[in-house]
Amino acid sequence: MTRSLHVAVCGATGAAGREMLSILAERRFPCASITALASARSAGSMVPFGEGEVYVKELTKDSFKGVDLALFATGEKAAREFAPHAQAAGCVVVDTSSAWRMDERCPLVVPEVNPDALDAHNGIIACPGSAAIQMLVALKPLHDAAHIRRIVVTTMQAVSGSGQKGVGELERQVRRLFNMQQPEAEVYPHQIAFNCLPRIGEFMDGDCTAEEMNLAGETRRMLGDGVKVSATCVRVPVFYGHSESINIETEKKLAAAEARVMLMDAPGVQVADNPRADLYPLAIDASGEDDVFVGRIREDESRENALNLWVVADNVRKGMALNAVQAAEELLKRELVSVPQPGVFLEQ
Repeated sequence: MTRSLHVAVCGATGAAGREMLSILAERRFPCASITALASARSAGSMVPFGEGEVYVKELTKDSFKGVDLALFATGEKAAREFAPHAQAAGCVVVDTSSAWRMDERCPLVVPEVNPDALDAHNGIIACPGSAAIQMLVALKPLHDAAHIRRIVVTTMQAVSGSGQKGVGELERQVRRLFNMQQPEAEVYPHQIAFNCLPRIGEFMDGDCTAEEMNLAGETRRMLGDGVKVSATCVRVPVFYGHSESINIETEKKLAAAEARVMLMDAPGVQVADNPRADLYPLAIDASGEDDVFVGRIREDESRENALNLWVVADNVRKGMALNAVQAAEELLKRELVSVPQPGVFLEQ
């Protein structure tokens, strides 16, 4: 008999938190109770859950008494502050922020890619960033078959990756431009409307951005240190849906037709690849969908054992909320919804 869990969604009033609540209800996740947590500013409001609504409580270090599972859709700062308190209370955490992705104590999990990593969890499970998730779902079957040596990826990331503030900025700028007014840039360093910004995150040593370094690091952590990654991350004027141009080099020759068949059979992947009929993945088609969409699969004639792919997914749904819920489902399936060493993350 499936165990029903006391579940908390942290950051419940944000786009990803609301999506988590929606997905939990859609997929009939066995919730004995659901607790919606958010900042003091949002406490007292209501958020939808199934056919009803849930009262939002303030997220504090004492919020997790009696909670079995906490899905975090907060920023890094809140995740670092509150996830250890949840773990210390005996609650298993699945976190979508960047707080724990490179912490060796925390498995970094995409259920279609490495569900076995959950077996060694110690109470906090990290999810990769949205750009990494869709790329890993698409590349894992190809890596298993031919072993990827190098990835060159350019991401075209939607403004929803910056949260509601990014969506709001694009909308305001478009309205101002259509009304012959000068757009104001507050969230991004330059105008995002009808523009592309080759910067996501702060610039680091070597002039890579934090997003580019994170994408490379998360990919290596999941596919192996032997995989070389070169990433360029671009913010584009799209509300929802990241798109990625990916070039891979493999140890073993992999024909485009072989890769296409493998991807058609891969979990969580849909192939849309008939360019002569203008059939290829689009961000607007991926919006609201669970799967990762792959197309433009073709051999790169300029390199040996190289392929090009075009990969698209809903960055808020699959890239955050759904991945966390799928990890929770896998935990339940494996009977791993308990904390082996409560309090370990408070012992810094």
